[in-house]
Amino acid sequence: MIGTAISTFKNYIDGQWVDSSSNNTFDSINPADKEDIVGRFQASTAEDANQAIRAAEKAFPNWAKTTPSKRAEILNKAADILESRLEEIARELTREEGKVISAGRLEVKRSAATLRYYAVEGLSFTGETFPNDDPAAMVFTVREPLGVISVITPWNFPVSIPARKIAPALMTGNTVVFKPASDTPLMGLRLTEAFVDAGIPAGVLNFITGSASKVGTPLVTDPAIKAVTFTGSTQAGEAIHRSVFLTTRTQMELGGKNPLLIMEDADLDQAVELTIKGGFELTGQACTGTSRVIVMRSVHDEFVAKLVEQTSRLKIGNGFTDGVQIGPLANQSQLDTVLEYVAIGQEEGATLVYGGDHLTHDEFGKGYYVKPAIFTGVTPNMRIAQEEIFGPVVAVIAVDSFEEAMQVANHVEYGLSASIVTKNLEKAQTFIKQVQSGTVKVNRTTTGNLINAPFGGLKKSSTSTFRESGRVGLEFFTQTKTVYFGY
Repeated sequence: MIGTAISTFKNYIDGQWVDSSSNNTFDSINPADKEDIVGRFQASTAEDANQAIRAAEKAFPNWAKTTPSKRAEILNKAADILESRLEEIARELTREEGKVISAGRLEVKRSAATLRYYAVEGLSFTGETFPNDDPAAMVFTVREPLGVISVITPWNFPVSIPARKIAPALMTGNTVVFKPASDTPLMGLRLTEAFVDAGIPAGVLNFITGSASKVGTPLVTDPAIKAVTFTGSTQAGEAIHRSVFLTTRTQMELGGKNPLLIMEDADLDQAVELTIKGGFELTGQACTGTSRVIVMRSVHDEFVAKLVEQTSRLKIGNGFTDGVQIGPLANQSQLDTVLEYVAIGQEEGATLVYGGDHLTHDEFGKGYYVKPAIFTGVTPNMRIAQEEIFGPVVAVIAVDSFEEAMQVANHVEYGLSASIVTKNLEKAQTFIKQVQSGTVKVNRTTTGNLINAPFGGLKKSSTSTFRESGRVGLEFFTQTKTVYFGY
């Protein structure tokens, strides 16, 4: 790929591919090979964001009047287009974000399925009728679109997260301004292209790239923006939440510090498999990733031995290489953060029993590679047990009782995903009731969620307002009007 011509990509505003008013671009870099420039993208300005908002505002009345079946037709066509380009987009995804190619293929397939899901659900999403004592009146509610929606998305699932936001927004009659993460702008562009090629009208979906510091303010504070749907860090989410108008809705999927509880009756081989899948797949770069393993002391040593042994077998490398299970971190900042927390854990007195090395030899020197880290001797108040790392670092915390395990599990400011490994039905039910988490699992990994089930967190993992995914994912993008109809 090095030595080939570097493509420059444009913004998509009001039905046209256009350059930024800044006349500047930025590079998207392959995290497996820092010398490989994936593409050049527009370094957009507030002026560009304003143009996109005005285009969406202008397009809203006609799109809101467009029949649901026509909207569904466009979503289904876009899904067909994504699937027809699956291999191409999946390979670009691996090149731009770093995840292994098999995971890239699954993400593109999931994104197409998400579009189809909302094309169907949107056709039956409606209001209610209510009994009343007036025989000459009807009382009912109708669902109406909000207007212009800001969609701001992260780099770790750069196709599927935008898809699960944009699809319900469009299906319910809203128009969209979409800003992808600057580490994965090509994936956002490919999703946008699918909608464009499916025939979406000008101004209904607008796409801009660039720094949040340059374009973020209008995307959050412009009076035409009726809702902001955001996935990213809690710090950034809090800043957005403070900035919006009183009447601007926010939907936030933020950080996590997700626990996996391992009881004394657990199948330890299964527990190890779930820990590795949740903590190290996707290079630990998932908001629902397993970052704390809370294990009963009676099985602690055996579990850790099995975990270290299995982790040592994981193959690290370029996501295109056969057999690779762990790719690079997404960027230099992620690498610096992970290495910093590995050092912090050791300084705090935890024992690094495996990994944590910055891999720089041979081909590793071209990218952002780190060996997965396992800490033992971790106490609940250590920073590595409290703060989101967003990398392949697992903190193992030994406890003496189920009650202590629950206290430790809830002893963080996040509440996104949590799981328990046990055969005990009573403990499983108690865990479900008492754990402070928006997603709760039993004998399953903390990562992953269905496209047809609600997803979101508690505490600082969310604004605790509207859930994403599933049928309830449509609710955020509509407002309810109650009608008393006398005749």
